[in-house]
Amino acid sequence: MTVSRQNGVGYSETERDQIAVKNPITGEVIGTIAVHTRQDVEDAVERARFAQKSWAALSVQARADIMRRWADLVWENQNEVIRTIRRETGKTDGTAFSEMIVMDATTVFFVRNAARLLRSQSRPALIPWVHQAHVHYHPHGVVGVISPWNFPFHLPFVDLIPALIAGNAVILKPSEIAPYSAEIGVELLYKAGVPRDVLQIVHGDGSTGSAVVDTVDYIAFTGSTAVGRKIAARAGERLIPCSMELGGKHPSLVLSDADLDMAASGLIRGAFENAGQFCMGIERAYIDESLYEPMLNRIEHFLSLYKFGPDDGPNVYMGSLTNEREIERMEDQIRDALSKGATLMHGGKRRPDLGPLFFEPTVLINVDHSMKVMKEETFGPMLPIMKVHGTEEAIRLANDSEYGFAASIWTRDLTKGETIAKRLVFGDVTVNVSQMVVGTPSLPSGGRRASGLGRRNGAEGLLRYVAVQSVVLNNGFGQDPELSVLDEKTLMIVKIIRAIHRMIPIF
Repeated sequence: MTVSRQNGVGYSETERDQIAVKNPITGEVIGTIAVHTRQDVEDAVERARFAQKSWAALSVQARADIMRRWADLVWENQNEVIRTIRRETGKTDGTAFSEMIVMDATTVFFVRNAARLLRSQSRPALIPWVHQAHVHYHPHGVVGVISPWNFPFHLPFVDLIPALIAGNAVILKPSEIAPYSAEIGVELLYKAGVPRDVLQIVHGDGSTGSAVVDTVDYIAFTGSTAVGRKIAARAGERLIPCSMELGGKHPSLVLSDADLDMAASGLIRGAFENAGQFCMGIERAYIDESLYEPMLNRIEHFLSLYKFGPDDGPNVYMGSLTNEREIERMEDQIRDALSKGATLMHGGKRRPDLGPLFFEPTVLINVDHSMKVMKEETFGPMLPIMKVHGTEEAIRLANDSEYGFAASIWTRDLTKGETIAKRLVFGDVTVNVSQMVVGTPSLPSGGRRASGLGRRNGAEGLLRYVAVQSVVLNNGFGQDPELSVLDEKTLMIVKIIRAIHRMIPIF
């Protein structure tokens, strides 16, 4: 029997179930991963709990400096990282590279700010001179990160890097569809100085993920809303905290004063980047009637310049889809829309001449909210466009969704744009650009309603990984032993403090 170790988790290759990993462009099997059992996960968590104590004993800056070294190593190995991402997802060079550079910027933000954000704080006390009030931050312990296949490098590490900096150990369960991007990033973290038991990978399907949820102290999940509901319910049963980035149905509002070319090119990029396989991608557009026909003309113009396929280079804008089920969902939504009166303006077909999972960038017009394509998540390269009669109708229709992740607005008036943004029930809103919140490390990013819980990035993305402890210290100044909750001396002090608070606010 041959026993090997894969990133700190032991398994027997001859006795474990194997999952084949395929290149979606060619269909070839590029490797296999061994499925880790519940016992494997429990053993990994036990090792992580032991190792986490020493890791948490390091200073925040010491942990952050290791992450800085990791970011430099990723940059030095960028060709291998990009090649790995592309091989298991079918992405273009540009989209794969963007995963790496966004993660690099995010790591730098946490490296620069973590020590300040996690420093113990003094807060105003109820009775100054007598009491002191402090806030301390403690790591949860062992964090479970469950990540999807669509951004197999960015999404695992945008969650686990701040978790590690905060002093937690991490059990990472990447998607079984695209596991090697996570593997290469983890190996570089070991090289940067992260102990192997502090960060471990477990591989497998949903059963492995369930074992992670059942054993760790915190769950960071990215995936579908249906699975997210189940994980949140289990986290609730165990009374452990969790954060979740789930599905989306990004509305894009093109107002009457929008720049036609910026809006048209922005809609195309926002809808078709990564072959539409991301929860913050544009999935429905509402165009003001005054711009409707000119906008369709400009969209057709930019689509005529839009190159997609399996080729290399920065001028290939869209690659392959990764899964058959996304194509089947698109085809079902197209059939439903056409049966209800929609018109196919562009695309709409598979392209087997390019590879088994290529699908043309697709634009539907004459759509309405009776159609699946305007209500259900698509997760593919499709842009349904609806004509609206003014801004108020656009806002109403944008909010008519169970999802609340990302939205975008196109207008020359930035003040108006932000005013409208605040009326949209979405966590991330951009004006004259799409998907830029998640690429801005200082901003908390995340969804509302069925799109998720919690935030990643910003101070909020770091502080989710710590438990907050409040401490009050009493120096006993002017106090005598007393059994009463409120003696005369204390009452007098409270009256004085109350008067002071009305003159000088406490916060």
